[in-house]
Amino acid sequence: MRLIFLGPPGAGKGTQSKLLTKRFGARHISTGDILRDHRVAGSDLGRLAEGFMRHGELVPDKLILKMIEGEVEKSPRGFIMDGFPRTVAQAEAFDALLGSKGLALDAVVLFDVDRDTLVKRLTARWTNPLTGKSYNAITNPPPGPGMRDADGTELIQREDDKPETVSKRLDVYREKTEPLVAYYRKRGKLVPVNGLAPVEEVTRQIVSALSPELQAK
Repeated sequence: MRLIFLGPPGAGKGTQSKLLTKRFGARHISTGDILRDHRVAGSDLGRLAEGFMRHGELVPDKLILKMIEGEVEKSPRGFIMDGFPRTVAQAEAFDALLGSKGLALDAVVLFDVDRDTLVKRLTARWTNPLTGKSYNAITNPPPGPGMRDADGTELIQREDDKPETVSKRLDVYREKTEPLVAYYRKRGKLVPVNGLAPVEEVTRQIVSALSPELQAK
């Protein structure tokens, strides 16, 4: 199984990644996790990435691809790519990388969720500044009165979860990543799913797009 999960922040990609990697034994590949792991491990690639990030520069596509190549090689049962590619240029480079290894994508799953719902989801998260534990005011409200944890700690909203930051993140997605929809649709790889459906139904929609051999697992 070789999938790309495509969709804006808050669309449910992380939830489905966990369910499907457990079911199929595939590897969940997140560019954010890869960068963090390489930096913590002090690998050659991690040190190179650190240099760019320290100067406030984006990590070059070529470097990200090199990290991803290593993850793909460690994924004999396939992968779910989450957070990459973000641009058409990255998608073309990733296609070339897979092609050089005799591999191809099974599908690119597009999580369809309207902007108003995304804003509500993303701004509903509140965090305990002492423990780091997070709650969702809609789906998993804090146990204490008001926005407080069980220990009485007043919860805070992180910068990433504030309405103005969420709006900017969605704008960046629309500008940089949405062109990928046309790119993968043209190649016959795009599989839209209703991100507002219950979790089990979203999983069913994704699995139905896979080959009969994979569906049987």
